[in-house]
Amino acid sequence: MKKILIVDDEPTILMTMSHVLSGKDTMVITSSRIEEAEEALARYTFDLVIADIRLSGMEGIEGLELLSYVKQISPKTNVIIMTAYGSDEIKEEAYKRGAFHYFEKPIDIPQLIERVQSVGIESVAEGLKA
Repeated sequence: MKKILIVDDEPTILMTMSHVLSGKDTMVITSSRIEEAEEALARYTFDLVIADIRLSGMEGIEGLELLSYVKQISPKTNVIIMTAYGSDEIKEEAYKRGAFHYFEKPIDIPQLIERVQSVGIESVAEGLKA
């Protein structure tokens, strides 16, 4: 079973992405705080982590710190960074720290699914089937 961790402080994003990315062979765990994410990372090995950069207001960069932490404890885990407050500097920093992909919000769901499938998590499209 593939495992995805989604970290964002917006409940609507967590719910939507969890629904879209869940599948019969994919377990999705969501977290709204960095501490919860770190607990999940200590408990499971994830195939993919999707993290918002800012979890605590306008100046936060917790997502970048989480990216560095994930790559330190599990170098093979793919990490997608997302943000509503992007810049070329943040994008460059995310890739420098090992991000697999970088999205600016609002996220294009078909493009997200394509990226997730490109790392071998195939069942995610089931969340969109009628």
